Formats: sequence, structure tokens, C-alpha cells
Amino acid sequence: VYLSCCTKTSLKRKRAAFDLKYLEEIRKAIECGKPKDTERLIRQALEDGENPAVILEDAMVPAMRTAGEAYRREESDIPKILLAARSMQKGLNILEPILEQDPDRHPGTVILGTVEGDLHDVGKNLVAIMLRSAGFEVIDLGVDVSGRMFQRAIKEHPEAEIVCISSLLTTSMPGMRQIVKQLKRTRGFHMKIMVGGGSITQEFADEIGADAYTTNAVDAVDVAKRFVQHSDS
Repeated sequence: VYLSCCTKTSLKRKRAAFDLKYLEEIRKAIECGKPKDTERLIRQALEDGENPAVILEDAMVPAMRTAGEAYRREESDIPKILLAARSMQKGLNILEPILEQDPDRHPGTVILGTVEGDLHDVGKNLVAIMLRSAGFEVIDLGVDVSGRMFQRAIKEHPEAEIVCISSLLTTSMPGMRQIVKQLKRTRGFHMKIMVGGGSITQEFADEIGADAYTTNAVDAVDVAKRFVQHSDS
């Protein structure tokens, strides 16, 4: 019996070390922006019985968070963060169909878009990827989104708790102001409004009546989680 117990313990330790190695390799692949390696490693991990939620939460999310924080500290550049985001998306494409079967993986729904007159989508796409990695359903309206398009999406997705509006150009800031005003005047509107982008400041967000302003995708996810948790309590 003693030998049997020792053998089981040894196998568990080997299994744990094996898991950690996989997770570390996936993390490095995403941080270094290697989409093909990320896809290959995740498929291998799943074939070997790794829990998809563990892959996401212990490898992919920390890797993207590290990449995002490096970009925020200006220790990385746009091409590198885009490669990391592409790697993350490759992994999500594999895991999402599996994770969708778990209702606990869906904290809420977010409607997201870049304001009318602005065609920039890098920041918006990073926020979308990070929200999806946290389990949110993301309704991405794309770029050049008018107030009416946001209102239409709200009618089509009344279950959404949050609307995220992005703007990079200073010329599109009046458009953001108008969209926030339109949304707040919409009958039955109950959602939180989050804004962000290169042209936006906390002062402007307060001025137009947004519920939150974030400077990066990492913080956007944290704020979104808090909003959903408060609405459930």
C-alpha cells in the first residue's frame, strides 16, 4: 500500500510539472507574439487532457496582461502588442467553443465600438480580446459607429450590461459626446457606459457623463467585472 501511495504521489507531481511546463510555454508563445506556436501548444495541451479553463486563466490571460502592461509602460510597441493579441485570439478560437458550454464562464455581455468618424481599431480590438478572455460575450460593432448603430445594438441585446465606446482622434470626441447623450436619452437605458482611447481623458469622460474611463485593456476588464458584480448584488 505504501508503495502504491508513493507511486500515485509521484505521478501527481509529474503531472503537475507537466502542466506547468505546458502553461509556461503557452504564456511565452503569446508574450512573444507567436500565433502558430500558441495554437499548436494549446491543441497539444487539450489532447493531453489539460483543462481548457486552466489554459485560459493560468496561461493565456496572464500572458496578455503582461503584454498589455508592457505596452502601457511603453516597454513594447504596437506591432508587438498586435502579435500578442493575434496569438491570444488564435487560442481563444480553439477554447471558446469548449468554454461556452460552461455557464459560469459568462459574467456578462458588452457592446463595443469606435465612434463615428474614427476608423482606428487597435485599442478597441485589444479590449475585445481581453473581455472575451475574461468570459464576456462581446458584441463588436467595429469602427465608424454612429449613435443609431449603438442604439440598434442595445435593442438587439437587451441583456448587455455595458457599452464601451472608443475614440482615438480628437475630431471624433464630439461624436462620442453625442453618442453618450443619445444613449442616456434612450427609453429604458440601464447600461453602464465605459469610454477610452488616445484622445479621451478622465476630465472629458466626467464631462460627458460616462460611468468609467480606462486607459488600457487590462483596466477595462477589471472595471467591467466590477460593474457586473455590482449589478448582480
